[in-house]
Amino acid sequence: MGQESRGVLPVLEDFFRHEREQPDRIYLVQPLAEGRKQELSWAEVGDQVRRFAGWLLQQQLPPRSHIAILSKNCAHWIIADLAIWMAGHVSVPLQPTLSPPALRQIVEHAQTRMVIVGKLDDWQELRSGLPVSLPWVGLPLAPPDPELIPWARLQEESTPLQEAVPRDRGELATIMYSSGTTGLPKGCMLSFDSMYFAAKNYLRLFLTTETDRVLSWLPLSHIAERQFIEMQSLLSGMTVYFAHSRASFIRDIRRARPTLFLGTPATWHQIRQGVQQQMQQRMLNRALAIPLIRKRAALRMLDQTGLNQVRFAVVCGDTTPTQTMDWYHRIGVRLFEIYGLTENCGYSHVGRPGRFRPGWCGLPNPGVECRIDEQGQLLVRSRATMLGYFKNPARTAAVLDADGFLQTGDRGEIDQEGFLRLSGRMTDLFHTSDGRLVVPQPIEHELLTHPLVEYACVVGQGLPQPLALLTLTEQARQLPHHEVERELEALLQRVNREMSRHEQLACMVVISDAWHRDAEATTATMLLRRGVIRARYHEFLGDWLVSGSTIVWQ
Repeated sequence: MGQESRGVLPVLEDFFRHEREQPDRIYLVQPLAEGRKQELSWAEVGDQVRRFAGWLLQQQLPPRSHIAILSKNCAHWIIADLAIWMAGHVSVPLQPTLSPPALRQIVEHAQTRMVIVGKLDDWQELRSGLPVSLPWVGLPLAPPDPELIPWARLQEESTPLQEAVPRDRGELATIMYSSGTTGLPKGCMLSFDSMYFAAKNYLRLFLTTETDRVLSWLPLSHIAERQFIEMQSLLSGMTVYFAHSRASFIRDIRRARPTLFLGTPATWHQIRQGVQQQMQQRMLNRALAIPLIRKRAALRMLDQTGLNQVRFAVVCGDTTPTQTMDWYHRIGVRLFEIYGLTENCGYSHVGRPGRFRPGWCGLPNPGVECRIDEQGQLLVRSRATMLGYFKNPARTAAVLDADGFLQTGDRGEIDQEGFLRLSGRMTDLFHTSDGRLVVPQPIEHELLTHPLVEYACVVGQGLPQPLALLTLTEQARQLPHHEVERELEALLQRVNREMSRHEQLACMVVISDAWHRDAEATTATMLLRRGVIRARYHEFLGDWLVSGSTIVWQ
C-alpha cells in the first residue's frame, strides 16, 4: 500500500485515547516480592511507552526491525510491545520456557535486531541462547546482569516520542512463534488489521468495558492471552492484573477478582481439583444436588477461589471434557469454549450465553466462514487470518488455499445451526492393528474427570487395543500405590463400559515423569505435545500391553 494510506494505527489511537481521557485510572497492576504491588496508571504507562519508543528511534535501527521480547508476563511486557509498535518496529514474543538451543534458533530465524529481557526464572541458562552481538535491554523485573541495558537509564536519557511512526494497518505487527503440540516452531506473521479485527469483535462478544478486570496468567507469547488480555485491554481500557507465580495462582485470582477469565483446560482442571481437595467430593456432590444448599455452597466456593465476580469465563487451547464444563455451570460459572489458532489470531468460534451446548465449541464469530473438507478437517476464513509463515512460503501455501481458507489441522463437524464440535487434531487419530479408527480425545476427557489424574494420553497405533498413559496429581503422588490402583481400576472399568470394543483400554500406565515440568512434553500453556509423548514411550507400549496388569507403573 502507498504512503497515503499510512497513519496512526487504530490500536495506538485507542491507547492514546485512554491515556488522554482517563490518565489517572489504573491500567496495569504488577505484584512484587513480599506481597507488594506496583500500580501503573494510563498516564504512567504512556510516559514509559513514549520514552522507550523515543529511545528505540535513537538507536537508528532499520524501519520495521524485529525486536524480541523474552519475559514472563508482567506490566512492562505490554509497555515494551506498545513502544515497539509506536517506534515503527515489529515485536517477536519468545516463550520463556524455551531451551537455549531452541531460543537461539528462533532469534536467528526471526532476524532479530534487539532482545528485551524481563521477568525470568532461569536467566543464567537462557542467556546462553541469545547472541551476544545483539543489544539486550533489561525491563524493571529482569535479573541483574551487566550486559543488560538498564530500563531506568534509558528512560532517563530518552525524550518521549510525541507522535507514533506512521504505519499501515495491513502491515506486519508481530511474528508469533508457536510449535503448539505438533513439532518444530513456525513464525506466524500477524498484521495490525487482523489483530485489531479479532480484538474489536471480542469486545462485542464479551461485552468488555473499562470496568472489567482480568488476570494475565497464560503466557503473553501465546495468541489467546495476547488477544484476550493485551489487545482487549488496549481497546476497552480495562484493568490488567498479573500473576506473581504459579504457586500464588489462587491468591492472584483472589487479589484481582476478575470479571473476565481465560484459562486452558489444565487451568480449569487445576481450579476444580483445588476445590475438590478442600471439600470431600461426595459431600460436594451432595451439596450441589440440593437446590437450597447448592447456591450457598457454590457462592462459598467461588469466593474462596476468587471467581465470584466472573461474568464470562473462557477455556482455550483444547477441547474441554463435558463433565468439566457442566461442573462449572452447576456452581454458577458461565464457562464457554473459545476456538482459534495462532494462524488466525485465536479468532474462530466461541460459546454464547443462552446457547450453551455441552461438547460443542459454539458458533462462528462475526466475519468467520467455515466448512469441513473431505477428510473431516475444519477450514476457516476471516480477516483475522495470518499473512503467512515467516520465510516459509511453501508451508504457507500448504495451509492457505487459493480461496483464503486456512486448513486448521483439526477434525470437526458442524451441525445445521452452525455449532462446531472438535474431535482432536487430524494427526492424533490412529488405527488399531485390525484397522479400526480410534479418536483419543473423548477417552482422555473421561479419564481427566478423576481428581487423581493430571494428564492423560491415549495411544495405540498398530496395537490390538489402545492404552492410556497417565500422570498423577501431586495429591495422588502422596498416596499408597494400592489406593491409587483401586481408584484407577474403578475408573478404567467405568470408561471402558462407555466405549466401543475397539476403543476400550487394555491398561493404564502411570508415568513417573512430571510432564507439567517438562518443556519438551508440554507447551507453554500446559498442553501435551502428543508427538513427543508418543515418540518417548513408543518402544515400551508393546511390553506394557502384554504385562498382564490393567494398572502398570512405569
